[in-house]
Amino acid sequence: MKRNLLSVASLLFGTLFLFMGNGLQGILLPVRGNLEGYATTTLGLLGTSWAAGFVIGCLVAPKLVRRVGHVRAFSGFIAIIAIIALVSGIIIHPVWWVLLRAVTGFATAGTSMIIESWLNERATNESRGAIFSLYISITLFGVVAGQMMIPLEDVRTPVLFMICGIFYCIAMLPTTLSTAASPQPLKAVKLDLPALYRNSPVSCLGILLVGIANGAYGTLGAVFGAGAGLSDTSIAIMMSSTIFAGAVMQLPAGRLSDRIDRRYVLAAMSAIAALAGLLLAILHPDSPYFIIGLVVLYGAVANTLYPIAVAHANDFASAEDFVKVSGGLLLLYGIGTIIGPTIGGPVMSMINPHALFLVTAIAHVLITAYAIIRSRMRAAVPVGDRDAFTTIPTATSQTLTPESMSLADRGTAKTPETGDPALKYN
Repeated sequence: MKRNLLSVASLLFGTLFLFMGNGLQGILLPVRGNLEGYATTTLGLLGTSWAAGFVIGCLVAPKLVRRVGHVRAFSGFIAIIAIIALVSGIIIHPVWWVLLRAVTGFATAGTSMIIESWLNERATNESRGAIFSLYISITLFGVVAGQMMIPLEDVRTPVLFMICGIFYCIAMLPTTLSTAASPQPLKAVKLDLPALYRNSPVSCLGILLVGIANGAYGTLGAVFGAGAGLSDTSIAIMMSSTIFAGAVMQLPAGRLSDRIDRRYVLAAMSAIAALAGLLLAILHPDSPYFIIGLVVLYGAVANTLYPIAVAHANDFASAEDFVKVSGGLLLLYGIGTIIGPTIGGPVMSMINPHALFLVTAIAHVLITAYAIIRSRMRAAVPVGDRDAFTTIPTATSQTLTPESMSLADRGTAKTPETGDPALKYN
Protein backbone atom coordinates (compact mmCIF):
# COMPACT_ATOMS: atom_id res chain seq x y z
CA MET A 1 0.00 0.00 0.00
CA LYS A 2 2.71 2.47 1.02
CA ARG A 3 4.66 1.71 -2.15
CA ASN A 4 1.60 2.41 -4.30
CA LEU A 5 1.00 5.74 -2.58
CA LEU A 6 4.64 6.78 -2.90
CA SER A 7 4.55 6.02 -6.62
CA VAL A 8 1.86 8.68 -7.12
CA ALA A 9 3.03 11.16 -4.47
CA SER A 10 4.58 13.58 -6.97
CA LEU A 11 1.51 13.46 -9.19
CA LEU A 12 -0.76 14.18 -6.22
CA PHE A 13 1.52 17.05 -5.22
CA GLY A 14 1.04 18.57 -8.66
CA THR A 15 -2.70 17.92 -8.42
CA LEU A 16 -2.86 19.95 -5.20
CA PHE A 17 -1.45 23.04 -6.91
CA LEU A 18 -3.60 22.52 -9.99
CA PHE A 19 -6.76 22.64 -7.90
CA MET A 20 -5.46 25.52 -5.81
CA GLY A 21 -5.22 27.46 -9.04
CA ASN A 22 -8.68 26.26 -10.09
CA GLY A 23 -10.19 27.26 -6.76
CA LEU A 24 -8.62 30.71 -6.75
CA GLN A 25 -9.44 31.46 -10.38
CA GLY A 26 -12.99 30.16 -10.01
CA ILE A 27 -13.85 32.65 -7.27
CA LEU A 28 -11.58 35.49 -8.44
CA LEU A 29 -13.28 36.01 -11.81
CA PRO A 30 -16.84 36.56 -10.53
CA VAL A 31 -15.66 38.72 -7.60
CA ARG A 32 -13.51 40.89 -9.86
CA GLY A 33 -16.23 40.97 -12.52
CA ASN A 34 -18.77 42.13 -9.96
CA LEU A 35 -16.45 44.98 -8.93
CA GLU A 36 -16.04 45.91 -12.60
CA GLY A 37 -19.81 46.25 -12.86
CA TYR A 38 -20.39 43.29 -15.19
CA ALA A 39 -24.02 42.20 -15.46
CA THR A 40 -24.98 39.11 -13.49
CA THR A 41 -26.00 37.49 -16.76
CA THR A 42 -22.46 37.96 -18.04
CA LEU A 43 -20.97 36.52 -14.87
CA GLY A 44 -23.28 33.53 -15.25
CA LEU A 45 -21.89 32.98 -18.72
CA LEU A 46 -18.46 32.49 -17.16
CA GLY A 47 -19.78 29.31 -15.57
CA THR A 48 -21.74 28.29 -18.64
CA SER A 49 -18.73 28.58 -20.94
CA TRP A 50 -16.43 26.77 -18.48
CA ALA A 51 -18.88 23.89 -18.08
CA ALA A 52 -19.42 23.65 -21.84
CA GLY A 53 -15.68 23.53 -22.40
CA PHE A 54 -15.31 20.89 -19.68
CA VAL A 55 -17.95 18.60 -21.21
CA ILE A 56 -16.43 18.98 -24.67
CA GLY A 57 -13.02 18.27 -23.17
CA CYS A 58 -14.26 15.00 -21.66
CA LEU A 59 -15.39 13.93 -25.13
CA VAL A 60 -12.49 15.25 -27.23
CA ALA A 61 -9.42 15.26 -24.96
CA PRO A 62 -8.86 11.46 -25.14
CA LYS A 63 -8.22 11.78 -28.89
CA LEU A 64 -5.66 14.55 -28.37
CA VAL A 65 -3.88 12.61 -25.62
CA ARG A 66 -3.65 9.53 -27.84
CA ARG A 67 -1.99 11.61 -30.55
CA VAL A 68 0.70 13.40 -28.52
CA GLY A 69 1.02 11.34 -25.35
CA HIS A 70 0.14 11.94 -21.71
CA VAL A 71 3.13 14.05 -20.66
CA ARG A 72 3.05 16.42 -23.63
CA ALA A 73 -0.72 16.76 -23.47
CA PHE A 74 -0.64 17.39 -19.72
CA SER A 75 2.02 20.07 -20.05
CA GLY A 76 0.18 21.64 -22.97
CA PHE A 77 -3.16 21.74 -21.17
CA ILE A 78 -1.70 23.31 -18.02
CA ALA A 79 0.32 25.81 -20.07
CA ILE A 80 -2.93 26.91 -21.73
CA ILE A 81 -4.66 27.30 -18.35
CA ALA A 82 -1.71 29.29 -16.93
CA ILE A 83 -1.56 31.60 -19.95
CA ILE A 84 -5.31 32.25 -19.75
CA ALA A 85 -5.10 33.02 -16.02
CA LEU A 86 -2.38 35.61 -16.69
CA VAL A 87 -4.13 37.08 -19.71
CA SER A 88 -7.36 37.39 -17.71
CA GLY A 89 -5.51 39.67 -15.27
CA ILE A 90 -4.27 41.84 -18.13
CA ILE A 91 -7.34 42.01 -20.39
CA ILE A 92 -10.27 43.00 -18.19
CA HIS A 93 -13.11 42.52 -20.65
CA PRO A 94 -16.26 40.36 -20.21
CA VAL A 95 -16.35 38.97 -23.75
CA TRP A 96 -12.73 37.85 -23.58
CA TRP A 97 -13.25 36.36 -20.15
CA VAL A 98 -16.24 34.29 -21.30
CA LEU A 99 -14.38 32.98 -24.37
CA LEU A 100 -11.21 32.22 -22.44
CA ARG A 101 -13.19 30.51 -19.68
CA ALA A 102 -14.47 27.95 -22.19
CA VAL A 103 -10.88 27.11 -23.19
CA THR A 104 -9.97 26.79 -19.50
CA GLY A 105 -12.82 24.32 -18.99
CA PHE A 106 -11.66 22.27 -21.97
CA ALA A 107 -8.05 22.17 -20.76
CA THR A 108 -9.12 21.42 -17.17
CA ALA A 109 -11.01 18.36 -18.39
CA GLY A 110 -7.87 17.22 -20.19
CA THR A 111 -5.63 17.63 -17.14
CA SER A 112 -8.11 15.91 -14.83
CA MET A 113 -8.59 12.95 -17.17
CA ILE A 114 -4.82 12.48 -17.45
CA ILE A 115 -4.33 12.65 -13.67
CA GLU A 116 -7.16 10.20 -13.02
CA SER A 117 -5.98 7.73 -15.65
CA TRP A 118 -2.42 7.96 -14.29
CA LEU A 119 -3.62 7.23 -10.77
CA ASN A 120 -5.78 4.38 -12.06
CA GLU A 121 -2.77 2.86 -13.81
CA ARG A 122 -0.66 2.92 -10.64
CA ALA A 123 -3.41 1.67 -8.32
CA THR A 124 -3.87 -1.98 -7.38
CA ASN A 125 -7.10 -3.56 -6.18
CA GLU A 126 -5.86 -3.18 -2.61
CA SER A 127 -4.83 0.48 -2.91
CA ARG A 128 -7.44 1.77 -5.37
CA GLY A 129 -9.91 2.93 -2.72
CA ALA A 130 -7.23 4.64 -0.65
CA ILE A 131 -5.75 6.41 -3.68
CA PHE A 132 -9.19 7.56 -4.86
CA SER A 133 -10.07 8.89 -1.39
CA LEU A 134 -6.73 10.69 -1.13
CA TYR A 135 -7.22 12.17 -4.60
CA ILE A 136 -10.68 13.47 -3.69
CA SER A 137 -9.36 14.93 -0.43
CA ILE A 138 -6.53 16.70 -2.22
CA THR A 139 -8.85 18.21 -4.84
CA LEU A 140 -11.21 19.50 -2.15
CA PHE A 141 -8.38 20.89 -0.03
CA GLY A 142 -6.81 22.50 -3.09
CA VAL A 143 -10.03 24.23 -4.12
CA VAL A 144 -10.66 25.49 -0.57
CA ALA A 145 -7.06 26.68 -0.14
CA GLY A 146 -7.27 28.57 -3.42
CA GLN A 147 -10.55 30.22 -2.47
CA MET A 148 -9.21 31.31 0.91
CA MET A 149 -6.47 33.34 -0.80
CA ILE A 150 -8.98 35.91 -2.00
CA PRO A 151 -8.70 38.06 1.18
CA LEU A 152 -4.88 38.11 1.00
CA GLU A 153 -4.65 40.63 -1.85
CA ASP A 154 -6.74 43.37 -3.47
CA VAL A 155 -8.76 41.68 -6.23
CA ARG A 156 -8.55 44.89 -8.29
CA THR A 157 -4.87 44.24 -8.95
CA PRO A 158 -3.41 41.51 -11.22
CA VAL A 159 -1.52 39.91 -8.31
CA LEU A 160 -4.02 37.10 -7.66
CA PHE A 161 -4.11 36.25 -11.36
CA MET A 162 -0.32 35.99 -11.24
CA ILE A 163 -0.56 33.68 -8.23
CA CYS A 164 -2.92 31.46 -10.25
CA GLY A 165 -0.28 31.27 -12.98
CA ILE A 166 2.38 30.32 -10.43
CA PHE A 167 0.21 27.53 -9.02
CA TYR A 168 -0.38 26.10 -12.49
CA CYS A 169 3.32 26.18 -13.35
CA ILE A 170 4.17 24.33 -10.13
CA ALA A 171 1.45 21.76 -10.94
CA MET A 172 3.16 21.04 -14.26
CA LEU A 173 6.55 20.16 -12.82
CA PRO A 174 6.07 16.74 -11.13
CA THR A 175 4.62 15.04 -14.21
CA THR A 176 6.93 16.82 -16.66
CA LEU A 177 10.05 15.76 -14.75
CA SER A 178 8.84 12.24 -14.02
CA THR A 179 10.56 9.27 -15.68
CA ALA A 180 7.59 6.94 -15.06
CA ALA A 181 5.97 5.26 -18.05
CA SER A 182 2.77 6.84 -19.38
CA PRO A 183 -0.50 5.06 -18.59
CA GLN A 184 -2.78 3.37 -21.08
CA PRO A 185 -4.72 5.54 -23.56
CA LEU A 186 -7.76 7.39 -22.23
CA LYS A 187 -11.15 5.87 -22.92
CA ALA A 188 -13.76 8.01 -24.64
CA VAL A 189 -17.18 7.92 -22.95
CA LYS A 190 -20.39 8.09 -24.97
CA LEU A 191 -23.49 9.71 -23.56
CA ASP A 192 -26.47 7.40 -24.19
CA LEU A 193 -29.42 9.29 -22.71
CA PRO A 194 -32.14 6.74 -23.57
CA ALA A 195 -30.13 3.93 -21.94
CA LEU A 196 -29.39 6.06 -18.88
CA TYR A 197 -33.05 6.94 -18.46
CA ARG A 198 -34.18 3.32 -18.89
CA ASN A 199 -31.66 2.25 -16.25
CA SER A 200 -32.80 4.82 -13.67
CA PRO A 201 -35.21 7.68 -14.47
CA VAL A 202 -34.69 9.27 -11.04
CA SER A 203 -30.91 9.34 -11.38
CA CYS A 204 -31.04 10.61 -14.96
CA LEU A 205 -33.38 13.53 -14.33
CA GLY A 206 -32.13 14.07 -10.78
CA ILE A 207 -28.49 14.47 -11.78
CA LEU A 208 -29.42 16.90 -14.56
CA LEU A 209 -31.28 19.02 -11.97
CA VAL A 210 -28.45 18.69 -9.44
CA GLY A 211 -26.09 19.95 -12.13
CA ILE A 212 -28.37 22.94 -12.75
CA ALA A 213 -28.49 23.84 -9.04
CA ASN A 214 -24.79 23.22 -8.37
CA GLY A 215 -23.72 24.98 -11.55
CA ALA A 216 -25.77 28.06 -10.67
CA TYR A 217 -24.44 28.25 -7.11
CA GLY A 218 -20.86 27.29 -7.98
CA THR A 219 -20.62 30.09 -10.55
CA LEU A 220 -22.77 32.78 -8.95
CA GLY A 221 -22.41 32.06 -5.23
CA ALA A 222 -19.65 34.67 -4.90
CA VAL A 223 -21.78 37.17 -6.83
CA PHE A 224 -24.66 36.50 -4.43
CA GLY A 225 -22.33 37.03 -1.48
CA ALA A 226 -21.18 40.40 -2.81
CA GLY A 227 -24.78 41.42 -3.53
CA ALA A 228 -25.79 40.39 -0.02
CA GLY A 229 -23.15 42.71 1.42
CA LEU A 230 -20.54 40.12 2.46
CA SER A 231 -16.86 41.07 2.54
CA ASP A 232 -14.29 39.24 0.40
CA THR A 233 -13.23 37.27 3.47
CA SER A 234 -16.83 36.28 4.28
CA ILE A 235 -17.43 35.26 0.66
CA ALA A 236 -14.36 33.01 0.73
CA ILE A 237 -15.46 31.49 4.04
CA MET A 238 -18.98 30.91 2.70
CA MET A 239 -17.82 29.19 -0.48
CA SER A 240 -15.22 27.07 1.31
CA SER A 241 -17.53 26.09 4.17
CA THR A 242 -20.09 24.88 1.65
CA ILE A 243 -17.55 22.46 0.21
CA PHE A 244 -16.44 21.20 3.62
CA ALA A 245 -20.02 20.76 4.83
CA GLY A 246 -20.87 18.75 1.71
CA ALA A 247 -17.81 16.55 2.16
CA VAL A 248 -18.59 15.87 5.85
CA MET A 249 -22.27 15.12 5.19
CA GLN A 250 -21.69 12.63 2.38
CA LEU A 251 -20.81 9.63 4.52
CA PRO A 252 -23.81 9.77 6.91
CA ALA A 253 -26.20 10.50 4.03
CA GLY A 254 -24.68 7.68 2.00
CA ARG A 255 -24.87 5.20 4.85
CA LEU A 256 -28.52 6.13 5.36
CA SER A 257 -29.20 5.52 1.68
CA ASP A 258 -27.62 2.07 2.01
CA ARG A 259 -30.27 1.15 4.59
CA ILE A 260 -33.49 2.62 3.15
CA ASP A 261 -34.78 3.44 -0.32
CA ARG A 262 -32.26 5.85 -1.81
CA ARG A 263 -35.08 7.79 -3.45
CA TYR A 264 -36.47 8.72 -0.03
CA VAL A 265 -33.04 10.00 1.04
CA LEU A 266 -32.71 11.87 -2.24
CA ALA A 267 -36.14 13.43 -1.73
CA ALA A 268 -35.41 14.39 1.89
CA MET A 269 -32.02 15.96 1.17
CA SER A 270 -33.45 17.83 -1.80
CA ALA A 271 -36.34 19.11 0.33
CA ILE A 272 -33.92 20.47 2.96
CA ALA A 273 -31.83 22.14 0.24
CA ALA A 274 -35.00 23.65 -1.23
CA LEU A 275 -36.08 24.93 2.19
CA ALA A 276 -32.68 26.56 2.85
CA GLY A 277 -32.77 28.13 -0.60
CA LEU A 278 -36.30 29.46 -0.15
CA LEU A 279 -35.40 30.99 3.22
CA LEU A 280 -32.50 32.84 1.61
CA ALA A 281 -34.62 33.93 -1.36
CA ILE A 282 -37.60 35.11 0.70
CA LEU A 283 -36.11 36.47 3.93
CA HIS A 284 -33.17 38.36 2.37
CA PRO A 285 -31.12 38.07 5.59
CA ASP A 286 -28.47 40.74 6.13
CA SER A 287 -26.55 39.10 8.99
CA PRO A 288 -23.34 37.48 7.66
CA TYR A 289 -23.65 34.71 10.24
CA PHE A 290 -27.23 33.91 9.26
CA ILE A 291 -26.40 34.00 5.54
CA ILE A 292 -23.35 31.77 5.88
CA GLY A 293 -25.23 29.42 8.23
CA LEU A 294 -28.07 28.90 5.76
CA VAL A 295 -25.69 28.53 2.83
CA VAL A 296 -23.64 25.94 4.73
CA LEU A 297 -26.83 23.99 5.49
CA TYR A 298 -27.69 24.23 1.80
CA GLY A 299 -24.26 22.98 0.75
CA ALA A 300 -24.25 20.15 3.29
CA VAL A 301 -27.35 18.53 1.80
CA ALA A 302 -27.08 19.69 -1.82
CA ASN A 303 -23.64 18.10 -2.23
CA THR A 304 -24.90 14.69 -1.11
CA LEU A 305 -27.38 14.41 -3.96
CA TYR A 306 -24.99 13.52 -6.78
CA PRO A 307 -23.29 10.48 -5.19
CA ILE A 308 -26.63 9.15 -3.89
CA ALA A 309 -28.14 9.43 -7.37
CA VAL A 310 -25.12 7.64 -8.88
CA ALA A 311 -25.39 4.86 -6.29
CA HIS A 312 -29.11 4.50 -7.09
CA ALA A 313 -28.34 4.17 -10.80
CA ASN A 314 -25.68 1.54 -10.09
CA ASP A 315 -28.20 -0.42 -8.02
CA PHE A 316 -30.05 -1.12 -11.28
CA ALA A 317 -26.94 -1.72 -13.40
CA SER A 318 -24.80 -4.82 -13.74
CA ALA A 319 -21.31 -4.57 -12.25
CA GLU A 320 -19.60 -4.38 -15.64
CA ASP A 321 -21.73 -1.34 -16.53
CA PHE A 322 -20.82 0.74 -13.44
CA VAL A 323 -18.18 2.81 -15.24
CA LYS A 324 -20.37 3.35 -18.29
CA VAL A 325 -23.41 4.39 -16.26
CA SER A 326 -21.48 6.58 -13.81
CA GLY A 327 -19.43 8.20 -16.56
CA GLY A 328 -22.54 8.95 -18.59
CA LEU A 329 -24.26 10.46 -15.57
CA LEU A 330 -21.20 12.61 -14.94
CA LEU A 331 -21.48 14.05 -18.45
CA LEU A 332 -25.19 14.60 -17.89
CA TYR A 333 -24.28 16.47 -14.70
CA GLY A 334 -21.94 18.58 -16.81
CA ILE A 335 -24.79 19.48 -19.14
CA GLY A 336 -26.76 20.61 -16.09
CA THR A 337 -23.88 22.85 -14.99
CA ILE A 338 -24.08 24.50 -18.41
CA ILE A 339 -27.78 25.25 -17.96
CA GLY A 340 -27.62 26.44 -14.32
CA PRO A 341 -25.56 29.63 -14.70
CA THR A 342 -27.36 30.44 -17.94
CA ILE A 343 -30.65 30.55 -16.04
CA GLY A 344 -29.30 31.90 -12.74
CA GLY A 345 -27.60 34.99 -14.14
CA PRO A 346 -30.67 36.52 -15.84
CA VAL A 347 -32.91 35.64 -12.88
CA MET A 348 -30.57 37.45 -10.49
CA SER A 349 -30.43 40.45 -12.83
CA MET A 350 -34.23 40.64 -13.12
CA ILE A 351 -35.03 40.11 -9.42
CA ASN A 352 -32.14 40.41 -6.96
CA PRO A 353 -28.98 38.48 -5.91
CA HIS A 354 -31.00 36.33 -3.48
CA ALA A 355 -33.02 34.97 -6.43
CA LEU A 356 -30.09 32.66 -7.13
CA PHE A 357 -31.52 30.38 -4.46
CA LEU A 358 -34.95 30.56 -6.05
CA VAL A 359 -33.41 28.79 -9.05
CA THR A 360 -31.75 26.13 -6.89
CA ALA A 361 -34.94 25.68 -4.82
CA ILE A 362 -37.03 24.99 -7.93
CA ALA A 363 -34.52 22.38 -9.09
CA HIS A 364 -34.51 20.68 -5.68
CA VAL A 365 -38.31 20.72 -5.37
CA LEU A 366 -38.52 18.96 -8.75
CA ILE A 367 -36.05 16.32 -7.54
CA THR A 368 -38.09 15.75 -4.39
CA ALA A 369 -41.36 15.43 -6.29
CA TYR A 370 -40.00 13.13 -8.99
CA ALA A 371 -38.16 10.87 -6.53
CA ILE A 372 -41.38 10.38 -4.52
CA ILE A 373 -43.43 9.73 -7.67
CA ARG A 374 -40.95 7.16 -8.98
CA SER A 375 -40.79 5.42 -5.59
CA ARG A 376 -44.47 4.59 -6.09
CA MET A 377 -43.87 3.22 -9.59
CA ARG A 378 -40.84 0.97 -9.12
CA ALA A 379 -39.77 -1.20 -6.21
CA ALA A 380 -36.46 -0.48 -4.52
CA VAL A 381 -33.56 -2.89 -4.91
CA PRO A 382 -33.26 -5.12 -1.81
CA VAL A 383 -30.61 -3.88 0.62
CA GLY A 384 -28.40 -6.92 0.14
CA ASP A 385 -28.34 -6.48 -3.63
CA ARG A 386 -27.40 -2.81 -3.71
CA ASP A 387 -24.12 -1.35 -4.87
CA ALA A 388 -22.17 0.01 -1.90
CA PHE A 389 -22.28 3.80 -1.61
CA THR A 390 -19.08 5.54 -2.69
CA THR A 391 -18.37 9.18 -1.86
CA ILE A 392 -17.97 11.24 -5.03
CA PRO A 393 -17.69 14.89 -4.00
CA THR A 394 -18.50 17.33 -6.79
CA ALA A 395 -18.04 20.36 -4.55
CA THR A 396 -20.32 22.87 -6.22
CA SER A 397 -18.87 22.48 -9.62
CA GLN A 398 -17.70 19.70 -11.82
CA THR A 399 -14.16 18.59 -11.00
CA LEU A 400 -14.19 14.89 -11.87
CA THR A 401 -14.18 13.25 -15.29
CA PRO A 402 -15.44 9.84 -16.48
CA GLU A 403 -11.90 8.50 -15.92
CA SER A 404 -12.45 8.87 -12.17
CA MET A 405 -15.19 6.24 -12.30
CA SER A 406 -12.58 3.64 -13.22
CA LEU A 407 -10.47 4.78 -10.29
CA ALA A 408 -13.27 4.55 -7.72
CA ASP A 409 -13.18 1.26 -5.81
CA ARG A 410 -16.42 -0.48 -6.79
CA GLY A 411 -16.94 -4.17 -6.23
CA THR A 412 -19.49 -6.42 -7.82
CA ALA A 413 -22.74 -6.38 -5.87
CA LYS A 414 -23.53 -9.74 -4.26
CA THR A 415 -26.76 -11.32 -3.28
CA PRO A 416 -26.84 -12.36 0.39
CA GLU A 417 -28.12 -15.87 -0.28
CA THR A 418 -25.85 -17.11 -3.06
CA GLY A 419 -22.98 -14.68 -3.31
CA ASP A 420 -23.56 -14.51 -7.07
CA PRO A 421 -23.35 -11.21 -8.94
CA ALA A 422 -26.58 -9.29 -8.57
CA LEU A 423 -28.95 -9.51 -11.47
CA LYS A 424 -29.47 -6.49 -13.71
CA TYR A 425 -32.85 -4.87 -13.14
CA ASN A 426 -34.79 -3.67 -16.16
